[in-house]
Amino acid sequence: MSTYTEEGTIIKGAKIVGEARKITDPITIAKTGRHKSQRIVLKDNVMCRIARKYRFIK
Repeated sequence: MSTYTEEGTIIKGAKIVGEARKITDPITIAKTGRHKSQRIVLKDNVMCRIARKYRFIK
């Protein structure tokens, strides 16, 4: 298993688990068309892992 620590590195998966000391309030963001999503920011000593990978690669 690899650990990515460089700025700008992106991880993708169907389910991602994150741990952090501080998180921001959820912000609603626009996706495609009428679809909406939420974004939070994890701060201070953050770690994320992919709990479930994508079924299909796009």
